[in-house]
Amino acid sequence: MSGSFDRYASVIFAIIGAAFLFESRNIAKSAYGSEVGPNVFPFLLGLILILLSVKLFLESFKSVQNKNNDREKLMIKRFLIILIASILYASLLETIGYLISTFVFLFVSFQTMEKVEKGGWIKNVLIAGAFSFCVYYLFVVVLKGSLPGLPIWFS
Repeated sequence: MSGSFDRYASVIFAIIGAAFLFESRNIAKSAYGSEVGPNVFPFLLGLILILLSVKLFLESFKSVQNKNNDREKLMIKRFLIILIASILYASLLETIGYLISTFVFLFVSFQTMEKVEKGGWIKNVLIAGAFSFCVYYLFVVVLKGSLPGLPIWFS
């Protein structure tokens, strides 16, 4: 990817992150029965997006200085797979619950981005499962928040 594309993209993502920060202030501070309000995650996502945008912006200058003749090919197939997985994740989160949908999304993403090696899927299953469970436990049990649990047909 060219450095100028990365710079433009980083500015656009920083603006989107700032919009998340600004709009998260309009969400109620706390929810009934939850110590963590619904405004926390949009605020954190906006902050993370801004920080990653700054990192991308700075790295775009580095890549121009260390330019190779070999250009990276566009990974349209991988992009489309992860885009479709993201859309399905967002649409099925309430239906099949946080644990299952996050696990499947992470597993598909890991498999897509990683060169598939012998036994690599086992590592991806373990990481996706551990991450999904730990985040769920941390948010629901420790922080007393609420996330969609397992679907009714599993309970």
